[in-house]
Amino acid sequence: MTTKPNNLLTTKPSPLTTMVVFLILCILGFYAFHFPHTPPHSNNTSTFQNLFLSSSSNSTISSYLRTLTMHPHLAGTKPNSDTANFVLNHFISLNLKTHTTSYNVLLSYPLHSSLSMHFNDGSSSNLGLTEPGSSGSDMVHAYHAYSPSGSVYAKAVFVNYGRDRDYRAVGVSIKGCIVIVRKGGGLGRNTVVEKAEENGAVAVLVYNDENDTWRNGFERGHVMKGVGDPLSPGWGSVEGSEKLSLDDNEVLKRFPKIPSMPLSAHVADAVLSSLGVTPLPLEWRTTLRAKGINHVGPGPTMLNFTYLGEKKMATIQNVFAVIKGSEEPDRHVLLGNHRDAWTYGAVDPSSGTAALLDIARRYSILLHSGWKPRRTIVLCSWDAEEFGMIGSTEWVEQNLINLGSKAVAYLNVDCAVQGPGFFVGSTPQLDSLILEITKKVKDPDSKGVSVYASWAAANGGNNIQRLGRVDSDFAPFVQHAGVPSIDIYYGKDFPVYHTAFDSYNWMAEYADPFFQRHVAVTGIWGLLALRLADDSILPFNYLSYANELRLYRDKLSNMLDHKMSLHPLTTSIQEFACAAKEVDDELKELKLVETSGQFVDMKRRAMNDRLMLAEKGFLDGDGLKGKQWFKHLVSFVYLLICTLENSLPV
Repeated sequence: MTTKPNNLLTTKPSPLTTMVVFLILCILGFYAFHFPHTPPHSNNTSTFQNLFLSSSSNSTISSYLRTLTMHPHLAGTKPNSDTANFVLNHFISLNLKTHTTSYNVLLSYPLHSSLSMHFNDGSSSNLGLTEPGSSGSDMVHAYHAYSPSGSVYAKAVFVNYGRDRDYRAVGVSIKGCIVIVRKGGGLGRNTVVEKAEENGAVAVLVYNDENDTWRNGFERGHVMKGVGDPLSPGWGSVEGSEKLSLDDNEVLKRFPKIPSMPLSAHVADAVLSSLGVTPLPLEWRTTLRAKGINHVGPGPTMLNFTYLGEKKMATIQNVFAVIKGSEEPDRHVLLGNHRDAWTYGAVDPSSGTAALLDIARRYSILLHSGWKPRRTIVLCSWDAEEFGMIGSTEWVEQNLINLGSKAVAYLNVDCAVQGPGFFVGSTPQLDSLILEITKKVKDPDSKGVSVYASWAAANGGNNIQRLGRVDSDFAPFVQHAGVPSIDIYYGKDFPVYHTAFDSYNWMAEYADPFFQRHVAVTGIWGLLALRLADDSILPFNYLSYANELRLYRDKLSNMLDHKMSLHPLTTSIQEFACAAKEVDDELKELKLVETSGQFVDMKRRAMNDRLMLAEKGFLDGDGLKGKQWFKHLVSFVYLLICTLENSLPV
């Protein structure tokens, strides 16, 4: 932890800073004299916010989702290109200024896979690796992107979640074996494969047993370490840019060395029920015996597993719509959602894409009613998120300097609706704004109350998560660029994740039959952007940030059992809290100023810049040791605490 953020919020300039400010004032005074003064922002913001909310339409969002999910649309394929054109044409039809950016990146696709069991009596059984209804369609077969090809004949061993303590508990050597792992335990897919490799396994098969109704689903996903195009780490993969070779060590270390693939719970049952030799560890028996698992192996069943895949260059495309700000066009509020899907993607990500399309429609209504946002709003449709946030990461890397000086905030929605219950993650300075906005939006599941009220009742308080995860497109904005960010969604989890069952029919039957949760997410998402784009002073509150830092300090102190002094960290947080309090007092005074003019406008502008840029003070220019791309120190501390608490976010 460093004290850099304090410098951004402090109100005690050095003599050199005073001189620079004086020169800037002289220059601005010259321009004020020679050029007309821009009139103060005159929009009736509350009127436009009410118009935005009243323009909601669940049937319209439903129609968007139906169109988006007519075909599977995997990144790098023609159906996904067609989906990009659909989003682009929608923006164009609303008379929004649009553009696209393309990148040539390394993606991964399956060519062949097979799995069979071989028994002591010489018999064998081929295991089906396709989902019901997926054969004959243009849906990609179940696979793990970036898995190496391989063919393995070996005994199987069940290792529960594949955590370090699971390998210790299993009590047998898994060297030379194929491990069977069930999803969960707080480990990401690539970490599961990495730990299996470290323990001597020759292949990994992963299944999801969290829902009995959808046991035939295969959960696709990638197993690459890190985010972004592996051939252009740290810079945008634009045409003509430098690329690393596939055999470069920096590239090779991003990929696992042993093959893996997903299994359905139904196929996994067949393998697990055939295992013998070693009984289940005692601590696993309560939950696993009820699922019919009694032994962990190794064997005696032998598995013959083959996976053949290819890594190849493919073109991906991000799509943008821009609503230019009338007074601060160089300050950008970004709303983003990824567009590519492993299958039909009704939940992931098309529920979010449908919401983005509806926000564009509603903003168009506001524009026709005379609304002009103070700051520029950018609607972003990302590509290739499922392969490791590639589309958003390449764009952030390409535009890093501009983001550093122009980005007010990034508002992310991925799986907009997975089921009941409101969830939100944020960098802490946006907490207060989130609470305000959720009070204005109707709860989709309880008549007569707000999202805020239902959210508080369900969680024993309005619990705002933190964005330490690296599982959606907010990651490059927070972890690499230090942009204040929010991530919004309904429903904590859903059983058809990354399977062929993630369809419009599943959404309409189970997750959101009346599409009112879609309306709620769209309302919150759009209102957040309106406030950030239209408020004359940015609605940031760094007192929340100071409180969050104190919480981290206290947790670290308890975990270390007070054996290590955290005095430097405590001092840094105290200085930050004092600076945040000073800024909060300044904000209260500035909000009372009703007059306008060059001096007041400049004072507001200076305050907004301090509020906007403070998040970047938490970045370490050199990045984390061994993970230089990740630069956000507070996120690192958050993840460290989660790891020590054994509750690392999935």
